[in-house]
Amino acid sequence: MTGKEAGHIDHASPEATPPHATANPDALEVAPGTAREQLEGWIPQLASEEEIRVALEKAFDYRGDVTITRRDGSKVEGYLFDRRTGPTLKDSVVRLYPKNSNEKVSISYADIAALAFTGRDTAAGKSWEAWMRKYAEKKAAGEKDLSLHPEPLD
Repeated sequence: MTGKEAGHIDHASPEATPPHATANPDALEVAPGTAREQLEGWIPQLASEEEIRVALEKAFDYRGDVTITRRDGSKVEGYLFDRRTGPTLKDSVVRLYPKNSNEKVSISYADIAALAFTGRDTAAGKSWEAWMRKYAEKKAAGEKDLSLHPEPLD
């Protein structure tokens, strides 16, 4: 199949317009944005197995440190980078990098008594919309250097 049937455009015709001339960037966005949940400082209740699983899933997506209190009372603070879920809490584990160590620590879901989102969420406020808002504020203020630089993590 050739020609119009195959989707080819006759660029010489008056109806032909370049694709970029009519493209609306807002209309091209097909995936809805996601709302970030404010988790910094949150201490979830871990009363049921489902609450434990949901809280640890959120901790995995969190971009800051968490503090896990084990059933024996010991605490581990660090970045949760992995979780492996199994059919039971005993078969499920989280892995994290402790704040003051280079070794990886594995903790069974069944050994977790409490969880707290204690570190700063380093991804909070770093959306495209936030970048554009800062850019617009600088432009409206008449600044000449409109480049935006990353904020320090600490």
